[in-house]
Amino acid sequence: MNMNTHADTLTTADGRTSLRMERRLPHPPERVWAALTDPASLRQWFPSEVTVELAPGGAIGFRFPGESGPGMTGTVTDLDAPRLFAFTWGDDHLSWAITPDGEGSLLTLVHTFGDLPGAASFASGWQLCIAALGQLLDGGPVRTDRDAGELHEAYVQRFGLGRGVVETFEGGKRLRLERQLVRPAETVWEVLSAGIEPVAGLPVPEGFTAEKVPEGHVTEVRAPKSLTYTWEPQGAVSWDLGEGTGHGARLVLTQSGPPGFDADAALAAWRTRIEQLAAELLDVR
Repeated sequence: MNMNTHADTLTTADGRTSLRMERRLPHPPERVWAALTDPASLRQWFPSEVTVELAPGGAIGFRFPGESGPGMTGTVTDLDAPRLFAFTWGDDHLSWAITPDGEGSLLTLVHTFGDLPGAASFASGWQLCIAALGQLLDGGPVRTDRDAGELHEAYVQRFGLGRGVVETFEGGKRLRLERQLVRPAETVWEVLSAGIEPVAGLPVPEGFTAEKVPEGHVTEVRAPKSLTYTWEPQGAVSWDLGEGTGHGARLVLTQSGPPGFDADAALAAWRTRIEQLAAELLDVR
């Protein structure tokens, strides 16, 4: 299938993020519309099974393969065949717009959500889903590949995610860096510890440190979820690996220090360290 990729964009406003993806498809709008709205077609390329009442205000349900329970629900917000199909999915909103483009169509997806650090997971997932949609429209076998991590990391760089922030509080400064990773917490912990398990009271293993950031002694560890160590003068570094989007852990790294703490320099050092970690994780299958 000939599918040209336009520039995918990410915008934020009022605490919400919108991912916009455009794809040209060599198929008329009516065919694309059918693949977007027919549950039997959706099952072949969409990330979940879908049940839908095709009417404005109609109910829509989502269930992932192997999932038990009621699944997630939403509401059809816009329905204008064969031009616009939009609906909520939990707290997210998805809009699929189809416009004629010569003998084909221009498909535009706008996914609006609240989890900015998850944007690369959403973008890489939709990239693969829309590729599968194209295969379905072409009449060939549909292959829903799973990203091994390279596509996700390309979107992290493209959107400038995980850059972190510095804030001032009474008595000092704090940096915070949140980054979606492509491997589960257990795997991330193995890479960070490199065979040297952290122990409270002992020096922090090298993998949990960054160049030019003072090292210290571990004060708290809950493998494979979190580690905190102190550094002089009067500061602390914390690693937290929680549940994230996709199939990987969500890393939140913080470092606090006194008023004279050069948080900007430390943040730059941690960016370099986390990028190194992300690259190492790509080599772990």
